[in-house]
Amino acid sequence: MNLPPLKRWIPSLPEFDNLPTYESVREAADLLHPVVVRTPLLESYALNEKLGARLFLKCETLQHTGSFKFRGAYNALARLTSAQQAAGVIAYSSGNHAQGVALAAKMLGIPATILMPEDSPKIKLANTRGYGATVITFNRYTEVREEIGEKIARAENLTLIKPYDNFFVISGQGTVGIEVAEQLSTHNIKADICVAPAGGGGLVAGTALALNELSKQTDIYTAEPEFFEDTSRSLKAGKRIANEGGHKSICDAIVTPIPGEMTFEINRSLLKGGLVVSDDETKAAVRAAFHYFKCVIEPGGAVALAALLTGKVDITGKTVVAIASGGNVDPDLYSDTLKERDQ
Repeated sequence: MNLPPLKRWIPSLPEFDNLPTYESVREAADLLHPVVVRTPLLESYALNEKLGARLFLKCETLQHTGSFKFRGAYNALARLTSAQQAAGVIAYSSGNHAQGVALAAKMLGIPATILMPEDSPKIKLANTRGYGATVITFNRYTEVREEIGEKIARAENLTLIKPYDNFFVISGQGTVGIEVAEQLSTHNIKADICVAPAGGGGLVAGTALALNELSKQTDIYTAEPEFFEDTSRSLKAGKRIANEGGHKSICDAIVTPIPGEMTFEINRSLLKGGLVVSDDETKAAVRAAFHYFKCVIEPGGAVALAALLTGKVDITGKTVVAIASGGNVDPDLYSDTLKERDQ
């Protein structure tokens, strides 16, 4: 695998203008081993029989802060210099990266400021504040979070921890892929397909780096909500394409304007393709996760499972993995979703 270096320096962390590699993911796994939860890989025999396939669910819902984002956040913050740690960090996020940075900062004794959409689920806002971070809200539909975040970072001399375009963040997220490969290998199982949710693309990029080394026969797909399938469209076009405005989705965790620069360089080299699901299909996957796995998944975290359950790619007779990336769902939305009936 030969991935090109990123041409433009990313100012969030010093001296890293190259793309992450399997080696950087492995280094992240070594650093994170004492602090992360090795989340379970679950299987439902009843669901397997229904699908005619063998499906495993990687439950990052049980990770610290309820999502995979803690992995990348801790890996990035732990690499800061002592001066950077003392000055503090800033991050922008719809909620899961926010919580990951907030908890990692608390564990490492680093002041943290988090920029979050004002319509973020209340549970995500409350949890982020609960970890001790200072939360600043903005309107995601009329304001540009990158501009606000970089302005505050410059004014207050804070290190910006981007949610996906960051060498150490992507490397940390890739430890999910290492765990999947190792957990399957314990039982002499190889996955034919692995699907991961994508917003900016950090999780699927890191996972692809890991599986490309440890499970070369595995086809890796991204899953996204309808109207926000920027990675899927970008993969087809061979260049980054932004989402059009005017749409909303229940998948708040993965609603991003355009794929990341670093993540897309990796994803266009390593991914098989992109899968797209509707909000109704996502809700059905949330219900299925509860029914078959007793796993609470937020909508954005359920899109990979939704793609496999609805046949967006043929899985007949295959062994497949869906990554459930987060479980920080609004209780009322979750309750209402469970009460709905599948169409």
